[in-house]
Amino acid sequence: MTIHTFSSGDVLERYEKSLVIRFAGPRNVLSTAPHNGGYTENLKYVFNQDCKTDSGKEQILKAPTYAEHIRVIASELGLDPLYACGIITAADMLNACVVTETYAKTSVTAVVTGGIDVNGGRVGDPTDQHEPEVSENPPAGTINIMLHINANLPAGTLARALVTCTEAKTAALQELLAPSVYSSGIATGSGTDSTIIISNPESAVYLTWAGKHAKLGELIGRAVKTAVKEALFLQTGLCAESQLDLFSRIGRYGVTKKSILSAALDSADTNGKLDLLAKQENLVVYTSLFVHLLDQLQWGLIGPAAAYEAARTLLSCMGMDSSCLPKACTKETEAEMISAYIHGILSLLE
Repeated sequence: MTIHTFSSGDVLERYEKSLVIRFAGPRNVLSTAPHNGGYTENLKYVFNQDCKTDSGKEQILKAPTYAEHIRVIASELGLDPLYACGIITAADMLNACVVTETYAKTSVTAVVTGGIDVNGGRVGDPTDQHEPEVSENPPAGTINIMLHINANLPAGTLARALVTCTEAKTAALQELLAPSVYSSGIATGSGTDSTIIISNPESAVYLTWAGKHAKLGELIGRAVKTAVKEALFLQTGLCAESQLDLFSRIGRYGVTKKSILSAALDSADTNGKLDLLAKQENLVVYTSLFVHLLDQLQWGLIGPAAAYEAARTLLSCMGMDSSCLPKACTKETEAEMISAYIHGILSLLE
């Protein structure tokens, strides 16, 4: 089923578990794909594939390696593996988002599927996976981007477009305050994100700039940010409304609804009270400021004494007792601030 036709004549087709872009002519492609990845000029197709089983509970590779799996999927789709590259995800193809941004004769289309709740991470988060010991079966949760540009870009400009595209994805996650599930940081992506960028060497529009000072860079940024946000909403419900919640803001520091309920006095209406507190906009706002204090303390942008003083003010603004913070800051500033916040939430439930 064709769901989008590009100005170059290329078409985007959706199958049950795949999105395929069929090229109408020669294209130069830069991708992170394991098969036919890197910079290529001879591809005829690129695709994004949902590798979940029909039950949706697990991912199955149809070959021993990711690259071989891609070749198998290409063949099943009726594509010649010699001229195809593909990427995989745990996201549903029905939740894909297609966004086009245009200026003059240049248009950029981002085709995005996304999930960040299971595998979201911040660059530099610790990991124990190292080749060749690590399994090639990737964890669920991926933001996959196919970026189609209807202009002729040399190889170096395609590489710069990849940088701009990645910045846009990360900016979208930052604006949603999507958390890392591996640290207390804001996610910059998932651990299995992939990108395919396509340009048209037959186009009369020849562009050499793709950074933030170029109109092409602006188009890439706008298209990718919008598509990433919409795809995440369609797949997982992540949006501004869902993030207007205490635990969406401070959960990455270990303060969760479950942890609060386990520490609260057993009461029939505790759960309901906590749900109401979690959605109070003033508490969410002050909690956001409290979390940003923790972030800046962790980044080394403010010192413990300043963080303590501001934390006391914010706790008071939330109607919480700030006296549980030590009078003088210690080496455990972060832990003590979090403990004081938890104590404050528990006091509001009484």
